[in-house]
Order: sequence, then C-alpha cells, then structure tokens
Amino acid sequence: MSRIVVFGAGGRAGRRAVAEATSRGHRVTAVVRDTARHADLAGGLVTVVAGDVTDSAGVAAVAAGHDAAVQAAYQPDLPAAEFFPRAARALVDGLTRTGVGRLVVVGIGANLEVAPGVPVHDTPAFPPQGRDFSLGHVAEFEVLRDADGAVDWVVLAPPPVVLDHEAERTGRYRTGGRRVLPSTDGDPAFSYADLAVALIDEIERPRHHRRLVAVG
Repeated sequence: MSRIVVFGAGGRAGRRAVAEATSRGHRVTAVVRDTARHADLAGGLVTVVAGDVTDSAGVAAVAAGHDAAVQAAYQPDLPAAEFFPRAARALVDGLTRTGVGRLVVVGIGANLEVAPGVPVHDTPAFPPQGRDFSLGHVAEFEVLRDADGAVDWVVLAPPPVVLDHEAERTGRYRTGGRRVLPSTDGDPAFSYADLAVALIDEIERPRHHRRLVAVG
C-alpha cells in the first residue's frame, strides 16, 4: 500500500484517480482549492486538504510522507500558458524537497503528433480557441523535460477527443509514443475511469520515464 497525493482531486480526472487508487488499497491525500466544495471525497482512505499546485512550498507541505503524486489540476482563473509551467516548476521543486520520487501527469491529446513534428494543435481543423490551452501543456512538458532532480515523471496524454466521464471502468487501455493512437470506427470513447487505471498503474508498476506517452 502506497500513499499518493492527487492534485486537482475535485476534477473529473482527479476524482477518478482518487477512486482508482483507493480501490487498490492506497491511502490518498486529495488536494483541492476549496475543501468545502469537495467534502464528499473525504472518508475511508482519503484525506481532503486545501492546496495550491503552483506554490512549491505548498506542494512540499502536502506531499511530505507520500510515495507518489498525480497532477490533474487546472486553475481556469489563470492563463494556461502561466498555470501549467508554474505548476510543473512547483511540483518538481516541492516533490524533490520532500523525497517524493514519482510524478504522473494528466496530459492532453492535442499535444500528440499526427505526423512527425506535427501536433494535433497545429492541424488546420484544430479549433483556435483550444490552441492556447494545448500550448500551456507544451510549456508544462518542457519544464519537466528540462528539470534536474530526482523526480521520475511521466505525462499520459489521452486521445484528442472529449473523454467519456460516465463510462464504467473496464481496466483496459493501451499506450504508445508521441503519436495519436490509431482507432477504427465503432471504438468506444476512452473514459476517465480507464485513464485513471493507467495513471495508478504507472505508480504501482512504472513503465515509462521522463516522457510524453499516448494512452487510449
């Protein structure tokens, strides 16, 4: 049994990660900005605390004593280009200070490539309003890639579609490289529940290290 700290535990990906981790017997610290809004998360193996993933001292305070971290947070009151790299820097610093060696990050499918060197967000059909958000994730990845330190991180990027937030867990998924995973007509939409399976698997049995990985 591990102790896992989940940043952004109140969101769709974060909630599923908390549920998946506790179903396997892990103790979870669920980090949210407003504990009153997410009191339903508390109980059993879950402790809910307030925290700011962009503050390295705050990251260190809530992460101390844990074995691994999940980053699923976003703050819509900050531009994506500011939030994501700030969060990455704070996580690397805070986790390094407290000896938390594994970080699993929820990425975005728009960062995946459709051809060598061509990410989804650079394709003609990609909506312009989503490009800044995707570039924020690029900046986050670059901070992680360039960081020194002992944190072993991985970014898991789901398909560049709207994920199914109602589908039940199947426990099945596949991973690839930086390319969008191929699909065929009739394939079910990838779900947050199975994304959470991949996230917690990368904590229990790390397979990918310091890279962006497609999952679907």
